[in-house]
Amino acid sequence: MMAAPRGSSGAKIVLAACAVLLFCVFAALGTWQVKRLQWKLDLIERVNSRVNAAPVPPPGPQQWARVSAESDEYRRVRVSGKFLYQYTTRVQTTTARGIGFWLMTPLCTDDGIIFVNRGFVPMRSGDLDMPAPPVAGAEPCAGGFGPAAEVIGLLRLPEPKGRLLRENDPANERWYVRDVPAIAAKRGLRNVAPYFVDAPAGQEYPMDASEKPVGGLTVIAFPNNHLVYALTWFALAAMVAGGYYLVLRYEKRRTRANDEAQRARDD
Repeated sequence: MMAAPRGSSGAKIVLAACAVLLFCVFAALGTWQVKRLQWKLDLIERVNSRVNAAPVPPPGPQQWARVSAESDEYRRVRVSGKFLYQYTTRVQTTTARGIGFWLMTPLCTDDGIIFVNRGFVPMRSGDLDMPAPPVAGAEPCAGGFGPAAEVIGLLRLPEPKGRLLRENDPANERWYVRDVPAIAAKRGLRNVAPYFVDAPAGQEYPMDASEKPVGGLTVIAFPNNHLVYALTWFALAAMVAGGYYLVLRYEKRRTRANDEAQRARDD
C-alpha cells in the first residue's frame, strides 16, 4: 500500500490549528460586539431618561471631584445666577447653521462659577481679531452684574482633546474645544465647576447681554453599528468553520479514492 506523502500530517495539524485560532478570534470579537451593543443600548436609554427628566440642581463643590460621564453627563439641570458677560470665550465650531462660535459665559452662582454655553453665533468679518476678554480680579462675582438669570439646560463635560488636528491656543485666543479648566485658567477665574451647561433654545438673557446666540443645539447622537459588527464577526467565524469542514470532506474523499485505486491495482 502506498504511504502518505511526507509532511501531510503536519500540514493537517497546522491547518486545523489555524482554523481553530481564527474561529476563536472571530467568535470572541463577535461576542465583544454583542456586549458593546448592550452597553450602547443602556447608554442611549440612560441619556434619554436624563434629557427628558425634570431639572435638578447641578452637582455642588462637594461633588465636583466625582462628576463623570456615566453618572452626570446630559443630566437636565437648573442653574441661576449672574452672568459675567465680559469674560465670554468664543469657541470656534461648525453646526447645521454654519461656521461660527459657541459663547461660553461664566455664571456666578451661590456655589461658585458655572460656565454656560449660551449657544451659537455665526462668524462675521473681524470676529477672529476681537480683543481678548480681561483677566478676572480677585473676586469677580463680588460686584453687581445686572439681573439674575435662570438656565435650564444639559450638563456637559469638558472637551480636553483637539478635534480635526486642532488644539486650543489660549495664548492667541484660539479656542476649538470647550475645555472649561483651560478657559477658566486663562480668564483668571477660580472656584469653577468642572463642567458646563448647554443652554436651551429660546433662553432669555438680561438686557446686558450684547449677543443673542441660538441655544438648544446640543447634538445627542450615539452611532450604534455594533449589531452589524457582531454579525460580521460571527459570519467570518462560520465561514472559517464551514471552510475547514469542506477541506476535511475533500481530504476524506481523496483518501477514499486513493484507497480504492490502490486496492484495484493490488487486485
